[in-house]
Amino acid sequence: MRIVFGFLSGLVFGIGLIISGMANPAKVLNFLDIFGAWDPSLAFVMGGAMLTAFVGFRLAWKQSAPVLLPKFDLPTASDIDGKLLTGAAVFGIGWGIGGFCPGPAWTALTMAAPGTLVFVPMMLLGVVLGRYLKSNTFA
Repeated sequence: MRIVFGFLSGLVFGIGLIISGMANPAKVLNFLDIFGAWDPSLAFVMGGAMLTAFVGFRLAWKQSAPVLLPKFDLPTASDIDGKLLTGAAVFGIGWGIGGFCPGPAWTALTMAAPGTLVFVPMMLLGVVLGRYLKSNTFA
């Protein structure tokens, strides 16, 4: 049942990305181009997402447990270290160069958007390389 709800959640998210235009890397790159053809629509999409998440989390925390699990599985780590900052910087640089973050990249791949045939394989290579480096260097 979790797989079905996970799939449906991803489907709704992907449809939302397509409707909002966020699967188009030009929209993202235009948002980052504050001295050129700036497009503020990404800010409105992020604002809507933040409002939805704020309400959703408030409702979720009132429950004793999630619907499909016996208890909430919350992260316990709160350290801000070099690995976290490096990962965030690499993620942000990749997002800024490609105009994609992982969710919209997968969505755009299904629409054969330009650049996704390069971005998605490189993103996957980065995941594999990151796991390799983590297991062999930062143990």
